[in-house]
Amino acid sequence: MMTPDPKNAGVLEGLRVLIVEDEALIASFLEDALTDLGCEVIGPASNMNDALRLAREAAIDGAGLDINIAGEKVYAVADILAERGLPFVFMTGYGKAGLRESDRGRPVLQKPYNIEQLVKIMTQWR
Repeated sequence: MMTPDPKNAGVLEGLRVLIVEDEALIASFLEDALTDLGCEVIGPASNMNDALRLAREAAIDGAGLDINIAGEKVYAVADILAERGLPFVFMTGYGKAGLRESDRGRPVLQKPYNIEQLVKIMTQWR
């Protein structure tokens, strides 16, 4: 992972993004990078209980989801977001191989990922 390109500072201004990630270092990096890009980060949720609650209740524009959260698959969170009509990206070490058939059309960033790829996906959420 790398830090955001300074030319992209504020490019995602005002975007409210839920982060579901159980690795503290990765979650912290994402939070810092997205904040630098102008996002308001919701979470990060590091367990499924928090992730499910925030997916149902939080005012968000989209989400970044690790597929494996403390040994549990994040698919219930993805289903809630899809029902709400909210965009999301899977951020995972599994790549597309870790997706359910119903999620095959969703964007996936394989870890370690480039933050610029994440920016490219999130700019489409507006």
